[in-house]
Amino acid sequence: MADDQSESAGFKVVDRRTFTTEGSPRQEDSPAERREEASRPVAEPARPVEPAEHPSISEPEEEPFEGEPSGFETLVSYLSTTTMFQLGLMAGPGGERIPPDMANARRTIDLLQVLQEKTAGNLTPNESRLLDDVLYELRMTFVELQKRQARTGK
Repeated sequence: MADDQSESAGFKVVDRRTFTTEGSPRQEDSPAERREEASRPVAEPARPVEPAEHPSISEPEEEPFEGEPSGFETLVSYLSTTTMFQLGLMAGPGGERIPPDMANARRTIDLLQVLQEKTAGNLTPNESRLLDDVLYELRMTFVELQKRQARTGK
């Protein structure tokens, strides 16, 4: 069965390791056997079946997810999460503590402010409120962490 699959795929896998899985030396093929293998015709790859040719294959229909956040909400969420990482308020992927990067956190907060200014008047009330709330919370957290760093001298 494995041979059938490799022939229909249009390629052949040749194990060229010098040792077997047990660790003993592998016996090499003679040059005549290698030439014979190389001269065998390779089967053509199978042609993909078009959905119109086969009634049981149909195109997947994309259904919108209800309650899925809009692209704008996802963008705001992404930028706020990035800022939280930069402020050192979220653990890294392995659970390790990430030191604050105040300069980049400030840049990301500024980027959110630019987004707020450039989209003014074009947002839904919920999107506008989300952006206002996120900016307020991030700014307050940023100021609090700056005060804490000034007190500790770090």
